[in-house]
Amino acid sequence: MKKLLFVLITALVIVPLGRAQRNMGSVDLEGDKSVTAVHIAGTPELVALATQAFKAHGAYSVVGGNHGYTLTFTEVTPTQVRVDIAKGANNAPIASEVVTGRTTRNALFKAADVAVTKTSGLRGFFAGRIAFVSTLSGHSEIYTADLFGGEALRITKDNADMLSPRWAPDGSKIIYTSYYKSGFPDIFTIDTSTYQRNTFVSFKGTNSGARYSPDGRFVAMVLSGEGNPEVYFSNAAGKNVHRLTTNQSVEASPCFSPDGSQLVFTSDQLGKPQLFTMPISGGSMQRLNTNISNYCAEPDWSRANPNKIVFTAGVGSGYQVAVYDLSTHSSKVVTTGKSSGDAQEPVWVADGRHVIYTASRSAPAAWVSAPKRATWLPESSRSQFARRPRGRYCPRLANVRTI
Repeated sequence: MKKLLFVLITALVIVPLGRAQRNMGSVDLEGDKSVTAVHIAGTPELVALATQAFKAHGAYSVVGGNHGYTLTFTEVTPTQVRVDIAKGANNAPIASEVVTGRTTRNALFKAADVAVTKTSGLRGFFAGRIAFVSTLSGHSEIYTADLFGGEALRITKDNADMLSPRWAPDGSKIIYTSYYKSGFPDIFTIDTSTYQRNTFVSFKGTNSGARYSPDGRFVAMVLSGEGNPEVYFSNAAGKNVHRLTTNQSVEASPCFSPDGSQLVFTSDQLGKPQLFTMPISGGSMQRLNTNISNYCAEPDWSRANPNKIVFTAGVGSGYQVAVYDLSTHSSKVVTTGKSSGDAQEPVWVADGRHVIYTASRSAPAAWVSAPKRATWLPESSRSQFARRPRGRYCPRLANVRTI
């Protein structure tokens, strides 16, 4: 049976993916220099999962001795896990909590998130889910899974090329572009509980890049029915569609600000892709002077820190992930060094410390291709990323706390 291969820091971890185990790519970490040492105890199966999660965090090291905290995970019911947190060599108890999830595995990751918050004050993200486009069934379909590849579930049966799945803020739907039936790119939604597919918009030309506002009431998208690809805006039902940009340039990748009042997007108005913002009420486009590259695209605005926008920047002959700080009007590339190949389509994780992105990587012929496109779904703040069809790409996790 084929295995699912993830790379956490430098370790290779084999993770089962239900009956259809596959290599879906790599999760790699670029972490902090300062870490908190933890010892993990409890039910053996839960210890293995918790160890995997904390090694992927970047702010923790998992050790046997000389640790700051002992984290004990115990199964209470098939959907409940208790986490007991003790501090120091004397194991002084500081917290205990029973956490409920969809499954034991999900409850464990939620309990591990509780432990992160209790021991560091940081927001956890282990219980998130990803949505991605894969050809595991022989043709493109959307699947969901947890961050570590478990509990994978196919949710579409379109049997058509598709791209850019994006979660609704409450996780009840995914909005995506598909060539289903018409053979042209239209935007659809699918209910993640009933798997009911509905056409969101189907205008002439291309319909793509749809993304929900943080409150789920509106959707931004890119339509080309009136000529150039332009940014449009509608309600959550795909009605009351109106155009925001009007120019001779090409726009792409709209993303809402955390308060939903603005959009950041890519435009080649100046000849090459750059980042611009615009109020959703209309008005003029304002360029974000990143001062880092002649190619700036695929922005994602952090909901945890409204001053941070992560994006893809052209660097040398390839692409890297960069972060723009609205408070200092400065940018920094965050994936150089450890990254190999291109790093693209970055998206913030809910804690505001990490981004998840796709990276090109040469792989042995025995590897099954990594997911073509994917999205990250933290429990309460969901974001996403998508892959360009330029080769073999693998998801990675980057720690950008110090940016």
